[in-house]
Amino acid sequence: MVSKTGKAKMGPLTTTQLSKLLDSSTKPKEKAKIQRAINKRPPVAVPTVEPVTA
Repeated sequence: MVSKTGKAKMGPLTTTQLSKLLDSSTKPKEKAKIQRAINKRPPVAVPTVEPVTA
């Protein structure tokens, strides 16, 4: 997705895609944007397994 100024938006990318971009990026300003986009995402909920005592 592109903004009205022609720059790419970070919205529709998944966390793994953003992480890969962060690793491959060389520009500090771009890295800051990507890191901010990752931090905005809610943390992935890990399902907890509760033992059932019967």
